[in-house]
Amino acid sequence: MANSVLAELGRYLNETVDILEDGQRELAVGLETGSLSRTSCPGPLQGDGQTVANIFHLVQDLMCEDREDNDEQSHALQNMGKQGHMALLGHCLTAYLSVLSKDRFRKLTTRILSDTTLWLCRLFRYENSSAFFHEDDREGLVRVCRLVLHTLYEEYASEGYAAFSSAQPIIYQSASSRPGLGQHICNQLGLPLSSLCTVPCNTVFGSQHQMDVSLLEKLIKEDIDAGKLPLLLIANAGNSSVDRAYRLGRLKVLCEQYNMWLHVEGVSLATLALDHVSFSVKRAINCDSMTLTLGPWLGLPAVPAITLYRHEDPALSLTAGLTSSQPVEKLHPLPLWLALQYLGTDGIVQQIRHATDLSKQLMERLQTVPSIKTSVENDVCSPEVLFRFFWETSSEHCNALVEGCCTEDKDILDTFNRWLGEHLTQLVPISGVDVVELEDDGTCVRFNPLMTAAVLGTQQSDVEVLVEKLMELVPVLSSTLCLREDFRQEVQRHSPFLSHIEDLNWPGLGIVRYNPQWFGEMLEEKKIQEVEKINCALMKKLQELESNLSFSSGPEYGTASDRVFVGMVTKELNVSQLVNTVAAIGREIEENGKLFENMAEVVQRGILEAELQLQKDSENRLFEEGLLRQLPVVSSVLNWFSPVETSVKGRTFNLTDGRKLFLHSENLGTAIDMVREFEDNGGAMEECSVVSMPTATTTTSQTLLDQQCPSSPSVDADKIPES
Repeated sequence: MANSVLAELGRYLNETVDILEDGQRELAVGLETGSLSRTSCPGPLQGDGQTVANIFHLVQDLMCEDREDNDEQSHALQNMGKQGHMALLGHCLTAYLSVLSKDRFRKLTTRILSDTTLWLCRLFRYENSSAFFHEDDREGLVRVCRLVLHTLYEEYASEGYAAFSSAQPIIYQSASSRPGLGQHICNQLGLPLSSLCTVPCNTVFGSQHQMDVSLLEKLIKEDIDAGKLPLLLIANAGNSSVDRAYRLGRLKVLCEQYNMWLHVEGVSLATLALDHVSFSVKRAINCDSMTLTLGPWLGLPAVPAITLYRHEDPALSLTAGLTSSQPVEKLHPLPLWLALQYLGTDGIVQQIRHATDLSKQLMERLQTVPSIKTSVENDVCSPEVLFRFFWETSSEHCNALVEGCCTEDKDILDTFNRWLGEHLTQLVPISGVDVVELEDDGTCVRFNPLMTAAVLGTQQSDVEVLVEKLMELVPVLSSTLCLREDFRQEVQRHSPFLSHIEDLNWPGLGIVRYNPQWFGEMLEEKKIQEVEKINCALMKKLQELESNLSFSSGPEYGTASDRVFVGMVTKELNVSQLVNTVAAIGREIEENGKLFENMAEVVQRGILEAELQLQKDSENRLFEEGLLRQLPVVSSVLNWFSPVETSVKGRTFNLTDGRKLFLHSENLGTAIDMVREFEDNGGAMEECSVVSMPTATTTTSQTLLDQQCPSSPSVDADKIPES
């Protein structure tokens, strides 16, 4: 019976993985063809139920929804080998095994926990220890701190925080520890932040990323003299920020001297499984506890982290939560138990050695790349490599700029290294490189294959591609950094038309703004709008040029429409010609704007003058015809006996010089025919130029012209026949 159920679980797992992988292939096709469409609208629960295949297809759809960008990489699942499938099977078995009888379940969980603990202790050379399996990689350290509190404060279990009244506990950590670790421990244990002591790193002697042991001892003595109790020291053998192996031997001696607990964590602990281990990391086997994260190291999805510790009192371990009397919690290592058996000792060591070989390969190749500085403390067996771009040139002019950049504008190098890391991530995503911020070194590019290679499937050929892309980007960085000062000076020569805007967070040649000079008495808000309008038009014109330069409105997180951002350039760029082109295009846009502004003034002035002339003609017509001809009934009788032929002359003017022309009313039909003929010949109608007239006849004529030529040009007087 059990065999059939296990076989069915395995079959379901294989079907599930096949469905998800097929969905990934369909997703890739949909991204290429642009036919991908998802809906996330919730629906009712169906009464007749659904098949397993339909349910997993729904899961696939939900996994891929809310993806507005057509980025195939963002949709991809983790690269899982057979060991990953074994870990997934372990999660399935956890639910099944929980329904066994109590005796069989207890025996099974005890065997799984014992096997996994024994394998890990021998694999990482940490003999005679116990293991705690936890989902959050910080939880093991929290439980260890609670164990030390129960050990040093006998009344802690009954009195709680009141037990600290005799002596406040102090936890020591390095300034280079991962952010938020100490605060998390204090929050979980209910300790004040004053119980956390951050020890600075060396600044004069030794590594800038190793804890200052002499200062640590001084701080411990000061806390003891103040009536405080040193509790625990957190040391790193490589962490999420930077790979550094501390002087664990000296720290262990110091902890034994002051009766402190020593806990070690970091990615370098993985090298304990290798035959050849660096001397500094090997000393970690003498610590009181350590945390291992085998999930990313071996490419195992959703497996717990492990904290190995040495303590002789099982009752205190149970009180601190490091062990549990609940059999269900003992099933946490089941996925790891299955995966470790599938890989075996040789497979585990091979995975870790592959990661260290990749790091060693990149370290050797980086020595040949100019203007790239690697961390001087990177060990040949270290699973992590840190490097950054620095400016290297033989030019005296550039050397002066470099010296100024190192002393005053150091942020620009961090900006360029951030750009370098982001582009390497886009160009070679399988390498797994990312960007880290270090307090002393600044922005660096990190290659940590131990945390990424098993998931991404990084190979030695990918490292070679990474180096090739790096060698292509370094000359661009050097050229851009060297030409930034020339660009600034050249822009200043075109003042006040151009102004240079300094922004150390922009990875490019620089930022320029065109300043129009025809504002006059314009309001300040209107001036800002005009500047934005001209600079937006300038950017579009520059983008239309046939060149390899990039012009934009700034980074995605902080665009600005009143300036033009110039991106990375090569050494072949003629900075003077570039700035002259920017200034020339800006002046052309400004002159076109002034032409439209002057045209508007001409139109307005011409309309006013034409209206005055029309009003004067209407008054003259009234004087000539007499008052009686204005009365409704009398005017009809008089016009029947004595008709009077009179007309009001229309007015038009030329948009280029405002020259007024006179047009008789009886010739309006001829003018309209000419406009129609002009349209039939393919002329570009821009604006109707006949202005409104105050009389009924004039108004009707204007309405007719508006209907016939809604966007016609001005009518030239030479083409209008005289009456």
